[in-house]
Amino acid sequence: MTSGTEGPFHSVDVSSLTRGPLDETLRMFLRTSDGVRLEARYEPCAAGRADTAVVLAHGFTGSVDRPAVRRAARALSRRAAVVTFSFRGHGGSGGRSTVGDREVLDVAAAVEWARARGHARVVTVGFSMGGSVVLRHAALYAAHAGARTDAVASVSAPARWYYRGTAPMRRVHWLITRPSGRLVGRYGFGTRIHDRDWDPVPLSPAEAVPLIAPTPLLVVHGDRDPYFPLDHPRMLADAAGGAAELWLEPGMGHAENAVGDALLSRIGDWLLDAWPIMEA
Repeated sequence: MTSGTEGPFHSVDVSSLTRGPLDETLRMFLRTSDGVRLEARYEPCAAGRADTAVVLAHGFTGSVDRPAVRRAARALSRRAAVVTFSFRGHGGSGGRSTVGDREVLDVAAAVEWARARGHARVVTVGFSMGGSVVLRHAALYAAHAGARTDAVASVSAPARWYYRGTAPMRRVHWLITRPSGRLVGRYGFGTRIHDRDWDPVPLSPAEAVPLIAPTPLLVVHGDRDPYFPLDHPRMLADAAGGAAELWLEPGMGHAENAVGDALLSRIGDWLLDAWPIMEA
């Protein structure tokens, strides 16, 4: 069982969705290509570029209404429209979490919805599990005009699967793999977790990174991340072969809860200014 057997996914059909004015705040449901219903929210651009939408992918056990997700969405909406959603198995979305595997379909549904709404440019930013998912999405959907991303920022993401080198990640693995852990996930964190192993093992973030270029890629990681040490972002940057920008943030912890407004503003500026590097 190897990740090499994973192929590109098909995009979701959003042909029946209406555009509507781009200055409306919306709560809606999206449907993925495998039939999962996702709760989602759309924030219009407050003052920046209305032609661009940012799709924001939260971390494991997060949701569209978590305070850290809402804070990130507000900060980014000062530069572009923002689409947030709850991954499958999280919050008010249907299905069960596959912890980074089928979640690429969730990102694809949000990106395609943003394009169908009329945004000419759609970019993605993900945190922790969401950071790994946006990397895999950028690689697997590069050839899908409607669901591809124009730039991707991955924050606090792992580089490889099955990492148990820190105490927080050992707790996460207990939550995912043990029946008692999945009960805690459901009733303690509002996260319904799939009870079956990956088959096949999905493309790892480090394996996905070389497939992303020429799409611009930003890797952001805190030097006090308690989940993933600095070898993870360095492995991702190395896998890009010089095609990624790496920001190692002093004093920063993990994911959306640790990202301050100033860093969110910098990430938003990078996403708006990033354009593919064309070969000479």
